[in-house]
Amino acid sequence: MKVAVASGKGGTGKTTVSLALAAAAESPCLLLDCDVEEPNCHLFTSAEPWRTEGVDVLVPEFLGDGCDGCGACVRSCRFNVLAGFGRKVMVFAEMCHSCGGCVLACPHGALREIPYSIGRLEFRHAEGFELISGVMNVGYAMAPPLIRQLKKHLPASGLALLDCPPGTSCSMVTSVRDCDFVVLVTEPTPFGLHDLRLAVDTLAELNLPCGVIVNRAEAGATLIHDYCQEAELPILLEIPLSRQIAETCSAGGGLLDACPDLKEPLQALLAQTLPGLLAGRSVAS
Repeated sequence: MKVAVASGKGGTGKTTVSLALAAAAESPCLLLDCDVEEPNCHLFTSAEPWRTEGVDVLVPEFLGDGCDGCGACVRSCRFNVLAGFGRKVMVFAEMCHSCGGCVLACPHGALREIPYSIGRLEFRHAEGFELISGVMNVGYAMAPPLIRQLKKHLPASGLALLDCPPGTSCSMVTSVRDCDFVVLVTEPTPFGLHDLRLAVDTLAELNLPCGVIVNRAEAGATLIHDYCQEAELPILLEIPLSRQIAETCSAGGGLLDACPDLKEPLQALLAQTLPGLLAGRSVAS
C-alpha cells in the first residue's frame, strides 16, 4: 500500500505525521521524502546516509559543427531554453524540460543531449523503517524529475509512505500520483481550511481517495469538521494542540516521543482504517 501524506499548505505537521506513521508501522516500511526542495525527514533520525545516488536529466549541448543559423532548434523549444546568435546557440540548461525536441528539430546534427546533474538521493537505515530522501541542487527549479526518480524505488508490495511537498503544484501532483490513498494533514484555522479545499479539489481531479488528519486540534474548533462533513471526507485522526509535542519536535524528537498513546491509533489507521476505506471504494466503483 502506497500512502501519500500531503497538505494544502506548509507548516501543518505533514512531516511529523509521516515520521510517526513510519515509526508506528507494525512491520518495517519505506518512507520517501518527496519534498526535494527542502527535505527534512532526515533531521529527525540519527542515521547517516549509507548510500547516495546522483540524479541526472538530459539537456542539449551545442556542438557548432554544421549549424547554419536556421533557428529550427530555438523555435521548437517552448521553454526558452535556447537562444540563437547567428550560427551559435546558447543553452540555459537549468530551464530545460528534457523533451529532446530541439535535438530532433535540428536538421544538421548541431545539438546533442548530455547528462545534467539536478540532485541526489540519500538512503538511510532509520529506526524501524528505511528512509530515502531526494535532495535537489541549489539553483535548479523543477522538482518533478527528481521526485519521479525517487519514486522508482517504491516497492512492489508492503507499506510505503511518501512525505509530499506542501501545496498543490506540480511537485505535489507528481508525488501523490499512482498512490493508493492520500492523508491530508491540516489545522483548524481559516488558512488551513482554505488550502485543504485546494488539496481536496486537486485530488478529486486525480481520482485519488483521501482522508484528513487534524493537527493542533482544540476542543470547540469545528471549522475542519464542518467542512469534512459537508464534503463527505473521513477524519482519520486528531492530534491535540500540545506544548509538549511542540517542544519535543523542536528538539528533534518525534510525535510518538511526546505522545506514546498515539501509537495504537496510528497503527490502526494503517492496518485497519485505510484498507477498509480502500476496500469500500473498490466495491463502490
